[in-house]
Amino acid sequence: MDNIQGAVATAGVKTIEHKGVGEESLAPQTTRIMGSWSYLFTWLGGCVSIGTFTVGSGLVGTLNLLQVVLAIAIGCTVIGAALMINGRAGHKYGIPFMVQSRSSFGFTGSRIPALVRSVPAIVWFGFQSWIGAGALNLVSDALFGYSNIVVFFVGFQFLQIGLSVLGFHGIKWLENIGSIFIIGSLIYMFISVIDKYGDVISTNLINTEGTWGAPFWGATMLFLGVYSTMMLNVSDYSRELKEDVGLFRQVAIYANSILPATLFMGLIGVMVTSATGEVDPIKVFSSAVDNKPLLIITMLFIAFAQVTTNILNNVVPPAYALMDIFKIKYKTAAVIVGLLAFGTFPWELVKDESAAGLNLFIQTYSAFLGPIFAILVVDYYFLRKQKLDLDKLYDENGPYKGVNMAAVIAMVVGIVVALLFSSISWYASLIPAGAIYWILMLKMPAAQRFMS
Repeated sequence: MDNIQGAVATAGVKTIEHKGVGEESLAPQTTRIMGSWSYLFTWLGGCVSIGTFTVGSGLVGTLNLLQVVLAIAIGCTVIGAALMINGRAGHKYGIPFMVQSRSSFGFTGSRIPALVRSVPAIVWFGFQSWIGAGALNLVSDALFGYSNIVVFFVGFQFLQIGLSVLGFHGIKWLENIGSIFIIGSLIYMFISVIDKYGDVISTNLINTEGTWGAPFWGATMLFLGVYSTMMLNVSDYSRELKEDVGLFRQVAIYANSILPATLFMGLIGVMVTSATGEVDPIKVFSSAVDNKPLLIITMLFIAFAQVTTNILNNVVPPAYALMDIFKIKYKTAAVIVGLLAFGTFPWELVKDESAAGLNLFIQTYSAFLGPIFAILVVDYYFLRKQKLDLDKLYDENGPYKGVNMAAVIAMVVGIVVALLFSSISWYASLIPAGAIYWILMLKMPAAQRFMS
């Protein structure tokens, strides 16, 4: 196999034994700052996505309540297993996604999956920041009579930029402290929605037939698609998890952190939209909560949830990509990512007519993410047998120099197949992309794989 399987070698690579606040690096790190509970709370706080609310809203008229619950459960189970599988390299070697992908895509080619991961991250960053700013604007209007969402959006964005430069030390404490309050807020909002719209929800959701066909499986992919970006760069996070946390416990951590957040947000979205036709979450909760003090607390929780999600999921991946491409420090990269989010025009994404478009956006970018995920998994488990040569992965002029055309060809084929089956794009792309990559890597001469 032309030395596809590398040996474990770290002697020539400088590892990170200790890192201070905001001192993130692409080098292998032996410092692990998160135990099992800390890691679970980090994922819980980071997965309260308003995008999940919008996905749930888009299912009104297609699925009944039971089908929505099962779709979310299936999607989250797949997510948990996928995160463990692809995060294995990061957990074992302490390397980030940018470095992990070099063995399959090449040193230069690794920037292709990095770009694919970074674009939706920045879009979600802007989208969720606008939601958070809207919540703060509502609080300001209720307390002081002042309303200016543009001012709050700019201020909220700079607040998140300031927090993001703290790196994983800041992420750990922000997520761990905040997750408890977030889950309490979600339970409260869920109960409030049922209390106010229970009769309508029963008529429009519980007593409707729905479907168990392709739309149901498409729904599992939509909820999965919200997190499919994190399936690619999970090594960015798993490298922070202490080494004694086993594989099965990792699956349990991922599933049990993502499921509650997704279940509450998805169900709230589908229930409220079925009852009111409203898609904008700020309008939804302002109408569902009659008590002014509780409304203010709820809005503040919504704003805080956007911070915990953005800092973990939407800053780290593009920041690492910028660090690799432009050789800049993490703090500088984090600031640039925050500024780029201004250009995503999030005020357009939250409009009622944008719900279907957001779902289409998830389906489309999932078509790109599925093939890359399959290639990473086949490369690490089937070709390299879970053994990486770190010296070569960090050698810009070594055997991984350039772009691995086998990975590019497999990715393109996977994307085409995924787009042909857009409603289940992530699922449809896995086998074609993984199989073609495996065949090409075994059949192509080593000299033809990597091109400068």
